Amino acid sequence: MAAVSVEKFVDLLKRSKLIEHLDQLAKELAEIKVERGGRLPDDPGELAEALIDRGVITRWQADKLLEGRHKGFFLGKYRLQGHIGSGGMSAVYLAAHVLMHRQAAIKVLPRNRVEDSSYLARFYQEAEAAARLDDRNIVRIYDVDNDGDIHYIVMEYVDGPDLQRLVKRDGPLDYETAANYIAQAAIGLDHAHQAGLVHRDVKPANLLVDPKGVVKILDMGLARLVDKDGDEKASLTVAHDENVLGTADYLAPEQALDSHSVDERADIYSLGCTLYFLLTGHPPFPEGTLPQRLMMHQTKAPARIEIDRPDIPQDLSLICERMMAKSPDARPQSAATVASQLIDWLSARGQSFNDGSGSSPRISSGSSGNLTGGSGLGRGGSRTKTSPSRRPKRSRTAGRRPVSMEDTVADAENTQAGSPHPADRKAKGRDRLPVAKPLPVPGEPDTPDVPEIDVELVDDGGPRSRPPSLAEKRKARRRQSQPPVWLWLTVLGAAAALLGLVVVLTQVM
Repeated sequence: MAAVSVEKFVDLLKRSKLIEHLDQLAKELAEIKVERGGRLPDDPGELAEALIDRGVITRWQADKLLEGRHKGFFLGKYRLQGHIGSGGMSAVYLAAHVLMHRQAAIKVLPRNRVEDSSYLARFYQEAEAAARLDDRNIVRIYDVDNDGDIHYIVMEYVDGPDLQRLVKRDGPLDYETAANYIAQAAIGLDHAHQAGLVHRDVKPANLLVDPKGVVKILDMGLARLVDKDGDEKASLTVAHDENVLGTADYLAPEQALDSHSVDERADIYSLGCTLYFLLTGHPPFPEGTLPQRLMMHQTKAPARIEIDRPDIPQDLSLICERMMAKSPDARPQSAATVASQLIDWLSARGQSFNDGSGSSPRISSGSSGNLTGGSGLGRGGSRTKTSPSRRPKRSRTAGRRPVSMEDTVADAENTQAGSPHPADRKAKGRDRLPVAKPLPVPGEPDTPDVPEIDVELVDDGGPRSRPPSLAEKRKARRRQSQPPVWLWLTVLGAAAALLGLVVVLTQVM
């Protein structure tokens, strides 16, 4: 039941200044009277619904007015329209500029957090981190300000769900959509990495999808900043004695040990866990307590995606597994490489990469995996100058078949080893991550089929495909034939207990 009467509701609406001109309010009320036989509704809730239907106020505003409130609807130059969500650090509201009427999302730091220097410093660090970036795949920051003790960030409003909600609502995504979304996120992350930022909290809930299918990275509150000269800024986590930052279900092994010194490869691990979630509907380690899940990320390989999706293409599964390798050196060494691999995978399946811009980025023929042209990483003119090894090259392969997944992974390995020459690539053929054969291109001869190799993830995340030797087989059989240590310990414990019981009975008798 409403806490106010109709008359009180109208009075609160006038005092709230939600309607710029009172004669406009009078006109709206007069039209409502005409529609209802010459009088206003007796129930303030009905009057609120009529004003909502006419677009005069929003439902959130109506609820506050019905509670007897007339303040708190404005923040600086913005009129608050609704509550989007809340997290442990802030609340986010939908707002509109009072003059330009442009919608924006406003992140507000709660008053009770202002006295906490750690929260306040991180709040402004998020603004500084995001202000460095200008990329279609990253939520843009418009302004940061405070109104007394209310501190807030004004940022781009994305009218769409995050990937966490999307999967929870609709279930696991189809393979092409999942690859498309993660490729877009990788493009945005590469832009951030080139600007000296490591996100450190990549997860499905921080990836939004707008109505055009554009993925935008959210929440730079945990980003690690590096100055233009390469020096890391003073870490907030060190200053405030915070050891681990991130989300347990998507946290890289090295980040759980030391959140202060991780590099962009930690984001690649988290992005791989996010791809795993999109494909299976759950994180890599969905069971256990928080410490147990952190330990699993350190020591255990996640269940294979094939358990949930038996028909998953092998090469897509391998891309995901490689991104989630325990060792940073075993992962793709840049987010651009991840994007390149996924876009090539889509191309091999006859699917075009769609980032919502109407044009697709092209992958350079170099091994760095940088994106060029279209809506790629060079857009907006805000790209930080890259080193020669990362500078994109012009492709001279027009009219030829797309670069295959096998070529892309091999190029990435050669880049890491510092030997991009084709002869070195052939020498590394045995250690190369096996991938499925790409679709043949009309007009070209088919290549021989490559036999599939079972790949097992070991603790360091690297693939192991070498068959065991005869000596190893004999050693394994000897281990299997010997009783396990726990059985010997159990027998010894039982014998000790029995001996103790005999002694006690002897003393009693």
